[in-house]
Amino acid sequence: MGEVVKRAYKYRFYPTPEQVEQLNRTFGCVRLVYNRALDARTRAWVVDRQRTSYVQTSAWLTEWKRTDELAFLNEVSSVPLQQALRHLQAGFAAFWDKRSRYPRFKSKRKSRASAEYTRSAFRWRDGQLTLAKMGAPLAVAWSRPLPEGAQPSTVTVSRDSAGRWFVSLLVQDPTIRALPPLSAAVGVDAGITSLVTLSTGEKVTNPRHERADRRKLATAQRELSRKAKGSANRTKARLKVARIHARIADRRRDHLHKLSTRLVHENQTVVIEDLSVRNMIRNHSLARAISDAAWSDLRAMLEYKAAWYGRTVIAVDRWYPSSKTCSTCGRITTAMPLTVRSWTCPGCATEHDRDVNAARNILAAGLAER
Repeated sequence: MGEVVKRAYKYRFYPTPEQVEQLNRTFGCVRLVYNRALDARTRAWVVDRQRTSYVQTSAWLTEWKRTDELAFLNEVSSVPLQQALRHLQAGFAAFWDKRSRYPRFKSKRKSRASAEYTRSAFRWRDGQLTLAKMGAPLAVAWSRPLPEGAQPSTVTVSRDSAGRWFVSLLVQDPTIRALPPLSAAVGVDAGITSLVTLSTGEKVTNPRHERADRRKLATAQRELSRKAKGSANRTKARLKVARIHARIADRRRDHLHKLSTRLVHENQTVVIEDLSVRNMIRNHSLARAISDAAWSDLRAMLEYKAAWYGRTVIAVDRWYPSSKTCSTCGRITTAMPLTVRSWTCPGCATEHDRDVNAARNILAAGLAER
């Protein structure tokens, strides 16, 4: 029997005015502590070439709380502040292991407003969730049940740019188990006209969620640009723009979840391209379409769902000439502009659909790597 999977269940909730005030204060304190610790750790390294541990930053936090300048940190739960320091430590560990860039400061406008509570800082009883220093339980919209007998280990509260409040409960989910093994394998070619093309010949339509709401979004953005900075009307217009963006993101995420779940359930092995989306969106003529396709999100979903269900995801080298190689005879064509959507191999005279051919080559390359 495999290890029980930890899974986050996310719900909307509707805080009281008092809870809104306390949570916003907590978000601000979390951001301040994170930024102060990052600044102090950076100076310790630049000046003294000294690495700082989480334990040292925790001691700094205790000292900061004793000062008159930062005494307000005592007004919020200490647990989210400690968790912010743990996240910073994880960021440095990833940087030292060369898995990510150097940690960056959190911006009030651009960074995610969130706070993480561990078991000592919340109470879960009879289906009600109460956070430390909140008083009343949160009014959560339980849109789907938690696994029977589930006990959250951490709770993360967040507010998105559209002003919606969410709570995410991390629980052990015994319902997620390895699926029966299959012999099926599929290659996935990411595209723009089609979201993805499969080696089976199936093309999954790109819903182009952003394009569907582009006119509405443009109108809202023009209205926002006309409002005076700092005015209440500008705040209302900004929220209107944010709600449209949130609607686009929600629909896109829902579509990707359904697609990734289907691919993982129907195939033992899923082979994808190791695309560098960050570099690809520098092409300004394709940046909007590439961002709307959200290939990085699809890959992340495939990988964690494959880990859940005992499947395998293989990423082939991004420089592999999947589009230019004939999947029948292996001949490589010297040039293949993006405008060419179908072609005939000069070697074996096989007629190819560009994307289906690429997906078949991706599958063959991935299976050869195993």
